[in-house]
Amino acid sequence: MATIEKVRILVVGDSGVGKTSLVHLMVNNEPIGNPSWTIGGSVDVKLHDYKAGTPAEKTFFIELWDIGGSSSHSNSRFIFYNPVHGIILVHDLTNRKSHQNLNKWLSEVLNKDNKDNNGYDFDPEQFAGNQVPILVIGTKADMVENLRDRSVSRSSSIAEECGADEINLDNNQVKYLAPGCGNAVKLSKFFDKVIERKHYSNNSRESRESLTSSSQYSAQSGGYYSSSTNQLRRPQYSQSKQFHSD
Repeated sequence: MATIEKVRILVVGDSGVGKTSLVHLMVNNEPIGNPSWTIGGSVDVKLHDYKAGTPAEKTFFIELWDIGGSSSHSNSRFIFYNPVHGIILVHDLTNRKSHQNLNKWLSEVLNKDNKDNNGYDFDPEQFAGNQVPILVIGTKADMVENLRDRSVSRSSSIAEECGADEINLDNNQVKYLAPGCGNAVKLSKFFDKVIERKHYSNNSRESRESLTSSSQYSAQSGGYYSSSTNQLRRPQYSQSKQFHSD
């Protein structure tokens, strides 16, 4: 099998918002039975067709790094933040605090090199020069009775401030990411944008080095490839696990 290039996307948000279930749904196209508590970080990999259906179509690996949300690990999470080619901010639609905390999560990732900045002050102006694509995903949509009104009322949401797309879904129902639906289209466009910035941006040094970079890997060296699911399964890099709903 030919070498396939990759991008690395961080999935961050408060503990318990459903990041692990979300990643499993995106990679396997099915709900997870017993999601477990992520300590540190874990990674799943899927194949994505960049610019599918066009002459420029090309297959890439999408690494989805599920970062544990426990506050007790806030001083060590930065080891997972480099490199970062895309960010998925996850919040619980039934928990307004988890939505407000997305500001802190984004600041934590963008200020990853400043380990002394424990406050992670949120400054919307820093997004002006930010080149990292961002997607905001709200989970547990099944538990929100009036989802449309709730979403519209958030006129100053972080998605608007970052110019990011926003998706609301239920991690337990495949229909929310069914091929061709609005959420699936937004997710695919986000992946395309991440790949575009990483591998095709004119001012990206990584783009020029991508063909010879040691970070590339094939299915044979990085895991095993399933032709039936179009996915590459990679070992998780987390440590101990406990059962929970994250």
